Amino acid sequence: MQKASLCVLLAIGLLAGIGESGAVATPESIVAANNIYVANMSFDPGVFFTGDIGTVTVVVTNGNTNQSIGVNHAAFGDRDLQLTSGTYDTSATIGPFQSRTYQFSVISEAPEGYYFPTFSLNLRDADNLYYRGVVEVDNTPLTVAVLSKPDSFTRAKKDAISLQIANPRKNNVKNVVVDIPGGPGVEILPSSRYVGSLGSGASIPINFSVTPDRETVLNVTVSYDNGDNHHYADIQVPIIFSPDKKKANPVTSNIEVTSVSGIIHVKGDVTNAGLTTANAVSVTSLAPAIPEDPYRTYVIGTLKPDDFGSFEVTFSAARSMTVPLQLSYKDADGNVITSTESVTVPQYSAVTKKTGFPVLPVAAVIIVLALFVGGWALYLKRNNR
Repeated sequence: MQKASLCVLLAIGLLAGIGESGAVATPESIVAANNIYVANMSFDPGVFFTGDIGTVTVVVTNGNTNQSIGVNHAAFGDRDLQLTSGTYDTSATIGPFQSRTYQFSVISEAPEGYYFPTFSLNLRDADNLYYRGVVEVDNTPLTVAVLSKPDSFTRAKKDAISLQIANPRKNNVKNVVVDIPGGPGVEILPSSRYVGSLGSGASIPINFSVTPDRETVLNVTVSYDNGDNHHYADIQVPIIFSPDKKKANPVTSNIEVTSVSGIIHVKGDVTNAGLTTANAVSVTSLAPAIPEDPYRTYVIGTLKPDDFGSFEVTFSAARSMTVPLQLSYKDADGNVITSTESVTVPQYSAVTKKTGFPVLPVAAVIIVLALFVGGWALYLKRNNR
């Protein structure tokens, strides 16, 4: 009785084993299973930061020409690149010259270096398949550098700044965005720029303009994704006001002041002693002077560096010894820049006007008439005697 029961149990076990595996291993199936291999293993991101979460994709191919291979229980990882998703525990078959893809989620908790996590796959008719991948952990961020900026900044003057965003990593990054917040008193154009993907070893210039009304520090932030992990790089650009060494510098020379019938005529030259062009150069007089025709304001026009132009302004200035002249021009951005210079006015011009009679000739006539009347009266008096 016991012997019969044992035979029944063995038969049940054999059937169960056949049902579970679907087939009995044969020398041919064992040889065929040896043609299973890992055709490709890829990582996203290609290079991890410490703490990055990523995915590993493994492609397994059956290189046999005529037999399907049974597989189950695919796993991946080690202590340095830990598995965060489940394993593949269901049985499957891979047909001749067909492939099966396995994807795992992992996290890198290791410091910088190279690591060799293992992919394993159970084969029904042969020993398990083991494949070691190579993954790199590198914490090098993107770099941000100033390519060019003005030697000095001027209040309310627009200037250009050029940055360079570079990717020194061995893998591409994506969703690169450059943010340059301005804040009160500082206008930035553009304040944000989307770059997109940046390849390994690639760089891109970022140009923007800044118009400051106060000294400040620009905090430039570059955000990017390594795989699906957010990372940042930043740089600070100080905005400090100081004299502009390259700006236009119109100066006056050869000043001549004359007075004609109560109108002051000031002639001279304006020379651009700066290093950039001065546009719309003009000269006019300021209070207490009163601009008069024909040259209330004299427009010289554009003066390139080392170029000069002549001018003449006319005005009246009663009881004034000095009068300020205003010299103005526009820079390349249209900002109006002014300066003043005082000129000495002849004293006699203060008591004359262009309308009416000159004071000195009238006085002379009165004196002559008085002498004539006095002489005539004296003549009549003597004759009466």
